[in-house]
Amino acid sequence: MTPARPPFGLFRFTIEGRRAPALFVGGWLGTIVGGGFVAVGLLAAPSTITALILLAGLAALTGGLVLLGGSQAIERQAAGEPYGGPAPVLLLGATVSATLLVAALLGIALEAIGVSFGPAERPLGDLISVAVQAVVFIGMVRLMVVGSGALTWADMGFSRDPRRIAEGLLTGAVWAVPVIVLTSLVALVIVPLVGQTPPPSPLPPTGTASGLGLHLLAGAAIGPLAEETVFRAAALTAWLRTVGPTAAITRSALLFATVHVLTISGSSFGQAAGLAVVATAGRLPVAFALGYLYVRTRSIWAPVGLHAAFNAILIALGEVSQAAA
Repeated sequence: MTPARPPFGLFRFTIEGRRAPALFVGGWLGTIVGGGFVAVGLLAAPSTITALILLAGLAALTGGLVLLGGSQAIERQAAGEPYGGPAPVLLLGATVSATLLVAALLGIALEAIGVSFGPAERPLGDLISVAVQAVVFIGMVRLMVVGSGALTWADMGFSRDPRRIAEGLLTGAVWAVPVIVLTSLVALVIVPLVGQTPPPSPLPPTGTASGLGLHLLAGAAIGPLAEETVFRAAALTAWLRTVGPTAAITRSALLFATVHVLTISGSSFGQAAGLAVVATAGRLPVAFALGYLYVRTRSIWAPVGLHAAFNAILIALGEVSQAAA
């Protein structure tokens, strides 16, 4: 369908002719003010005031990005665009901001009631963290993509048919071992060139059966479903409607790999950059495989199956390696 007129982009700073000028203006105000507060909160010396500034900034930033997403969706739908929702990068930005805000508020609430997670309780803390992140990830897709009318859950490959779900999960799981082998080969080439070993797993070995079980639940069940909802169901579907499959898969893979290195740090810029390169290269094989499976099957359950099996094998291998050490 040919657009009736080009949609008003987010960087065209005018309200004349816009379908939802209040969303546009409010979105940019929240994004700019919130981003400024977040920068101050991160750069200033730690204190109670700094923490409050950071929380206020995250709240304003999240709200601003959500409003911009709504403005963009209205403009695209009015113009008859093939995809009438927020840009995947905008959706991801709002999702990351909302996740950080909710995590911070949860941490404050737990501290207020005297709950803490020591080494023995860390697997439970990891599970809670992943579960909260999953709720935010899926909730933001529901709010910004499904709620705007851009895509339905069916459009994104979600099926309620138990047989189709089982077939998709099994199809994806079969790919796990070959993708792990390919990832290992990439690591064998990249690590010596960069001079950095891959960063530690966010779900490290626990040395206990209960810890392994909690990490498998978090990393091989909850996490994969949440991430695939954002990166394949929402982002890749959106790009499939605007660019070819190859470009859509590539964009989704790069977005997936980039997000997973945002929290990487090092003792120097060179070390941090090296770790980021290794981590990105190590995730690209599975990222491309996840996208290919989604496009090939048109079902979200196939990439969920691969993602779950991939994570489960690595988590289990980590436990075995620690036990053998």
